[in-house]
Amino acid sequence: MIAILGGLGAAVAWAISTLCSSRSSRILDPIVVVGWVMLVGLVVALPPALAVGVPSRLWGGDGAWLLLAGATNVGGLIVTYEALKVGQVALVAPIVSSEGALAAVIAVLAGETIAAGSGVALAVIAVGIWLASTPAPAEAPALAEAPARAAQPARPRAEGLALAVCAAAIFGASLYATGRASADLPSAWIALAPRLVGLPVIVLPLAALGRLRLVRPAAPLVVASGICEVVGFYSYAGGSRHGIAIAAVLSSQFGAIAAVAGYALFGERLTRMQVAGVVTLLVGVAALSALSA
Repeated sequence: MIAILGGLGAAVAWAISTLCSSRSSRILDPIVVVGWVMLVGLVVALPPALAVGVPSRLWGGDGAWLLLAGATNVGGLIVTYEALKVGQVALVAPIVSSEGALAAVIAVLAGETIAAGSGVALAVIAVGIWLASTPAPAEAPALAEAPARAAQPARPRAEGLALAVCAAAIFGASLYATGRASADLPSAWIALAPRLVGLPVIVLPLAALGRLRLVRPAAPLVVASGICEVVGFYSYAGGSRHGIAIAAVLSSQFGAIAAVAGYALFGERLTRMQVAGVVTLLVGVAALSALSA
């Protein structure tokens, strides 16, 4: 049950972060938003980590898992933004949101055992995540636009698809590595790891180039995103100690939660497929909770 609560808590926190980022990314360059989210997260996560002190296991295998978790989290963000730059969101977003299911697969391949019924429930949840994250189909282009669209090369679309698959795999590895590191390391250091990697990889280069600028309308949004990212890591780290596969899949529900919140807050429409996905998710969560009780 702790794995379920931890995964769901992470999903809610990351959904809030996603909603805030979707607004701030319309004000600032998305990569600048990532930089500020990392910087805010560093400010939030560093004091608890210093209060806990440097773990004795940090310099062993657990430290390697922690470094891998932080690096793959940052790498997944970078690849996702590259995918969105060259590919269609309708192709990129559903694939990237399968990170939790891929982390569960990695956990099973690595030797983690789960009951047959739980495996079926995880599969149902993964299907629900995929359906709920599928955006509405774009309207057909006007006849005057058809020749121009037809003339566009298919390579960017294929490249975006390939990058999205890579991003999902990287995030899946990040979730699994986070679960392994959280078995022996404090949650404070689990939450700090991506921020320590993001500082030299994203924040400092943006600052050196003079691009790390923040305007007032975006300030509360990036602060909320940075805080929720850290809270999500704390929740996921706690849940993964009791089951990486379950916590990973449930944490990926942030896409479905964000879709429902977008409908309520921003007037965004939910397609029948997205509604079916939300219902499927609820059925899967209820079944998994009953099996774990």
